[in-house]
Formats: sequence, C-alpha cells, structure tokens
Amino acid sequence: MIVCHCQSISENDINAAIDWMRASDPETLITPGKIYHELGKAADCGSCMPLFLSTMRQNDNLQVPMHLRNLRSGSKERTKTG
Repeated sequence: MIVCHCQSISENDINAAIDWMRASDPETLITPGKIYHELGKAADCGSCMPLFLSTMRQNDNLQVPMHLRNLRSGSKERTKTG
C-alpha cells in the first residue's frame, strides 16, 4: 500500500527502512524524518503523516531502546529536586 503519494513511499519501504536502521544501530531513535532520509526522499505536503506514523508503530523494530525511555519524566524530577 502506498503511504506517501507525493514521494511514492509504500508500507514496505517504511518497514524495510525501520528494519535496516534497527539492524545497523540498535540504539537509534527512529523518526519519520530519518526514514525519509534513508529512502533518499523528503516530506512534501505532510498529509500522509497520520498513516505514516501508524505504519511505523506497527513495526516491532520501532521500539525505543530501554535506557532511553522515560527520559522526559526523569528530567522533571531533577528539576523539582534542584
């Protein structure tokens, strides 16, 4: 299925990019921008973003590395305690 019509990016393209990025660097944070970059393309109108994100979320390799989870909540605690 085509996800981004402006750049002709399919669901398979997104999944292949995610799988490749995770295999090459298990610690990387995978974003839509990085996927576009890996595919040699750039976002255009943005109307595909809800479907693009939904497709990304369905890939098991999208997981954020455990040591990078909840960093935002940890920084709030540090701010409160000084």
